[in-house]
Order: sequence, then structure tokens, then C-alpha cells
Amino acid sequence: MPIPSSVNQIALKIIASAAIFCWAAGSFAQQKPIRLIVPYAAGGPIDATARVLAERVKDSLGTVVVDNRPGAGGNIGADAVAKAAPDGLTIGIAALATHAINPWLYSKMPYNAATDFAAITQMVRVPNVLVMNADTAQRLSINTLADLVRYAKANPGRLNYGSGGNGSGGHLAGEMFKTQAGVFAVHIPYNGGNPAQLALLSGQVDFNFDNLATAAPNIRAGKLKALAVTSAQRSAALPEVPAVAETFKGFEVDTWWGLVAPAATPKETLDKYQKAFAEALSADSTKARFAGLMAEPAPSSSAEFAALMTRERAKYEKPVKASGAKVD
Repeated sequence: MPIPSSVNQIALKIIASAAIFCWAAGSFAQQKPIRLIVPYAAGGPIDATARVLAERVKDSLGTVVVDNRPGAGGNIGADAVAKAAPDGLTIGIAALATHAINPWLYSKMPYNAATDFAAITQMVRVPNVLVMNADTAQRLSINTLADLVRYAKANPGRLNYGSGGNGSGGHLAGEMFKTQAGVFAVHIPYNGGNPAQLALLSGQVDFNFDNLATAAPNIRAGKLKALAVTSAQRSAALPEVPAVAETFKGFEVDTWWGLVAPAATPKETLDKYQKAFAEALSADSTKARFAGLMAEPAPSSSAEFAALMTRERAKYEKPVKASGAKVD
């Protein structure tokens, strides 16, 4: 008995509706937002650059939601990335502290910085800068790095320097500088970078190795005197300020951060994210936005960023142990 055409039409409509539903469901699944975990509080340079990139890749990757997970020197957020499902829906920031310093600083680490992550791309590098309180520099007639070294050698123990805490980037830069310059200065740790900078501005300490992004406004205002940057070459932001490496060969201490995913994330997903984020970092609009943060975009291949993190871990093992800094 032939099936009435009206029944055929209804069946076709049901099949078409089901197909559309399945397509829409698949499309919806693909459009789930990507979570970008930032292991630091909102408002800082790392958070700001992450939010800029999240906006820049919206057309190529869809919605990227920034999730701030501060605490334990960045370990809490980094651990959340390491423990996330490797489904491409969670990525995070790997920074100098979380992936190069903390493995030697903390007695117990919740993650393995060498094996629990898959590199995507480096995002930025920001040089640190050796700055003095301007009034102190004038009083001691210190105008150059050579002047500082000369004074420190003639007056051992008379100078002190501050940092954001034992084992912080500023502390380790100071220890590395003391070793290479053959000088001694007393280290005074503070509870964070902002208190350390306030101590320098008020004259409680003589010099700091500070992040250029946070020090630049006070350098421009004449409150701090920049003696040298810690990048291998001079910074485009302060081209008149020499690099420490011009006096002490091989000295290089940069602040950097980049993007990683859980270790088992499929390679095709990593490649897709690397391409999208590298293109976003290379855009003129991104460069202009980052310039205001004194951050230089540094897009890289996944292999290049993985190699950087490996080199930096090896580089900081000795100074961290030599400093005696330890967090239990």
C-alpha cells in the first residue's frame, strides 16, 4: 500500500529538523568559551595583556573568558591549568615565577613545570630596570652603573636594595648582579612589588630591580633614576639607558609570560591556538596597546616557548638555591 505524500512530507520535515538540531548542537559545542586562567590578580600587566589577547582572537577562536586564580606566587592558577581536562577549553598563563623560579623556591609544588604543560606561544617580554631613589643617587653622586659599582666596592654593606619578597624576580636579579659585579648590598624583602617600590620612593632602600612597566612612570617623573635595564639589549622604551650586559657580559634578566595548555592537549588544538594567538600578537593594534604597558609582544612557535621555559628553569636553579630563599 503506497504511503500518502502528506506522510512523506511530514517525515522529511522531521528528518530535516533533526539534522538542523544536530548541526546546531555540534556548532554550539564548538563554540563553548575557552577559559584562560591568569594565575595573578586582575589589574596587573599580565592580566591586562591576557584581556587584550582574549579580545583579539574572538573572531578566530570564539569567546575567551579570563579567569583570575591568584595565590601562592602563581602556583594556584598554574595548578588549575595543569589539572584541567586536555580538551582545548582551558589554557593558561605560564610566567617567569610559575615556570622558572617557583620550582626551586617552593619545597612542595602542586604541579611539575617541566611535564604538566604543553607550550602554545610566548606572549611578551618586559625588561627589568635597575633604579635608584633619585635623591639618594644625587646625594651619593651616582649617575651610572659604574658609579654604583664603584661606590658599593668602596662602601661594602652601606647600600641596600628592596624586592617584592624572597625568591622574587627582583631579589634574584639583585643577587645575580652582586655576584657578577663583585659587590655586596643588603637585601630587604617586602610583601609584594608595590610595597618595595614605595620603600624605594620614600628612601627606605637605595635601589631596586623593578619591572619596567611599573617603574617607568616614576622614572619619567624624575622620582627614580634608571641606571641600567636587565635585558640583553637596550629597551626601545628607554633607549638612552644602557643594558647591564654592556658592563657585565651575559647578564640578562627579563620578565616574560606566555600561553600553555594541559600536557595532553591534542597537537592540532595547540597548533590552532598558536596560529591565532601569534597572529594577534603580531598585529599593529596589539603592539600599540602593549607599548603602553612597556611590554614587547614576543610571539613564538610552541617549540621555541617550550625551550625558553626549559632554559629559564635551568638558569634560576643556582641563584635561587644560593639566595637561601625557600617557601615551605
